[in-house]
Amino acid sequence: MPQPELPKAAHLEVDSMLSRKFGKEVANYFSGSPLNRVSFLRTDHPFLSAALKHPSTSFLIFDNLSPLAKDPTQLEYVNFDDVKPLIGEDPYSKSEEAMIAEYNSTITIPQLLFLGLDESKRSGFEHNIYYGSPYFALDVTPKGSVKSEAEKLIEIMKSRGLQFVEGRMHMSLPASQAAIYAQARALLDWNARNPFCAGCGQPTLSINAGTKRTCPPKDMASATNKSAIGFTTAERPAEERPDCVTRKGISNLCFPRTDPTVIMAVLSADSERVLLGRQKRWPPYWYSTLAGFVEPAESVEEAVRREVWEESGVKLGRVVIHSTQPWPYPANLMIGAIGQCISGGEEKIHLKHDPELENAKWVSMAEVKEALEVGTSGLGEHAGPGYKEGGLRLPPRTAIANQLLTAVTGGFLEERSHSPKI
Repeated sequence: MPQPELPKAAHLEVDSMLSRKFGKEVANYFSGSPLNRVSFLRTDHPFLSAALKHPSTSFLIFDNLSPLAKDPTQLEYVNFDDVKPLIGEDPYSKSEEAMIAEYNSTITIPQLLFLGLDESKRSGFEHNIYYGSPYFALDVTPKGSVKSEAEKLIEIMKSRGLQFVEGRMHMSLPASQAAIYAQARALLDWNARNPFCAGCGQPTLSINAGTKRTCPPKDMASATNKSAIGFTTAERPAEERPDCVTRKGISNLCFPRTDPTVIMAVLSADSERVLLGRQKRWPPYWYSTLAGFVEPAESVEEAVRREVWEESGVKLGRVVIHSTQPWPYPANLMIGAIGQCISGGEEKIHLKHDPELENAKWVSMAEVKEALEVGTSGLGEHAGPGYKEGGLRLPPRTAIANQLLTAVTGGFLEERSHSPKI
């Protein structure tokens, strides 16, 4: 399958002191969203209600985190009429305060996310000074009290010749669609993983257009659902829930989790070789850059040095940050860095600290360059034309590892009197 183009970095045409000194910005796959998130409008329910029903609004729906698509290279969006039987006439008809006060844990509320406005599309939707085509994401996984309606919606989509594309990684989408998908998937996954309060164990309620969760103080568990989502009528007084630490102090909200992860291209002391590693489960000849999670109270630079030493025994000196990549599996921010080995015998590879890698080795710049030209692909996919069996295999350009290796073999580190990169 052809590898998609990468997103264009912001304001590449703009000349500035920073771009002259450090070079143009690098954008990685899953970034570069065309949407303005207007996050400050997520509690504005009149705005959300208007956006929800506008003719230009697009809904990206997911079944068990699998997005609706025409095929693996093209997402398919639906409209409000398609999802109305599942979400109701207007799930934002009541304020957040009212929804929290009338919370009923026996009613399943389909997870709905407001993603943002596509300002490149002057579709007629406007709200004060803000404009563009609205985008939402919706979890249509059949469950709870909406199981029947969700199953009907899924069957309707399949009858149109559409499919919910399964698989852990969707890296064949056009860059703009990939960014929208990444935002939606990460938030839907986070909501699905946090249905209960970490403080008291009671069910939580999604608020702020799907980007926060709260532990309501009461539960109208005996209420009946009339029609619209969030519409309840109490048959008896709401029961007070157990005391919860999240309702004390400055905030009673749960926020989406993002896990910082370092991934680094490691250079030898003489800058002539690159350190690569492989895991046992990878196909033959397939290698990549080293990576690992940033730990609490640890800087990015410290994490790079620690992970490289733990996995390979190699000790690094200077570390610089190259670029970053959102990674929605489930919610990582890949922080791409370039580090250089300390001279004087610190390049010896030692794999006995951390058994994560099956092998690690120093590879010449020439071999890495050749592999970038003919040997890149996703795991389990065929390499490009020109690849010879037994040659080095590397990740595709949609992976930040590829971007890092392209940078170190393509002049990123060269000393330039007028435009140094570091």
